[in-house]
Amino acid sequence: MDLATLIGLIGAFGIVVYAMVMGGDVTLFVNVPSILIVVVGSVFVVMSKFGLSQFLGAGKVAVKVFSFKLDPPEVLIAEVVELADIARKGGLLSLEGKEVSNDFLARGIQLLVDGHDPDVVRTLLTKDLKQGEARHEWGAKFFENIGDIAPAMGMIGTLIGLVAMLANMNDPKTIGPSMAVALLTTLYGAMMATMLALPMADKLGLRSSEESTIKNLIIDALLAIQSGQNPRVIESMLKTYLPESKRDTSGDEG
Repeated sequence: MDLATLIGLIGAFGIVVYAMVMGGDVTLFVNVPSILIVVVGSVFVVMSKFGLSQFLGAGKVAVKVFSFKLDPPEVLIAEVVELADIARKGGLLSLEGKEVSNDFLARGIQLLVDGHDPDVVRTLLTKDLKQGEARHEWGAKFFENIGDIAPAMGMIGTLIGLVAMLANMNDPKTIGPSMAVALLTTLYGAMMATMLALPMADKLGLRSSEESTIKNLIIDALLAIQSGQNPRVIESMLKTYLPESKRDTSGDEG
């Protein structure tokens, strides 16, 4: 579970709800037709902009906003160095059946064991990487579109409410409550975009970047193992993927 995402969303909605409670009766901020216009209306509009499979797939991608397990790069580097040492002593076939923690790394090792050329290994693994990036991109675009559409749907709801209010101007007592209800759709649209959809789109973009970095690290590692490079040299090369604060040069000594 990504605590930053969870705490951020709960905190943002909590502050807004707290402000509503402090402002008086919280039920004043609840209007079912307005919620339907913004939430359901936005979903249907975005559905019309995507294929059905892409629309349904966005829900699966969205899970990565809250739950995303990524192997720490320093752990992967240590594992790769061990594999490189084994391959250097016993050849690439000695890696067959070797248990590894990362599925992408396991697929790459199998390509090496099967004897594919380096160009083939790079092409196949890069294609896998690009497909993953595309899935994240479509998921992020889905929520970016929600972020764009929700405020517009809120404005549409507000205009509907204003038309209804202006049609009943003969009763001044209804003007204030009608105006409040009309403005609620704008509030819902702004909340849905700013506090939910756009943060989720940005987080999916971050997930895609993190996953691509790990996969690029693995591709470089596998090609280095295939070429028979020294495990210490491989380790030094892969540490360029780490932040400066996490690069430990002690492993390169000797």
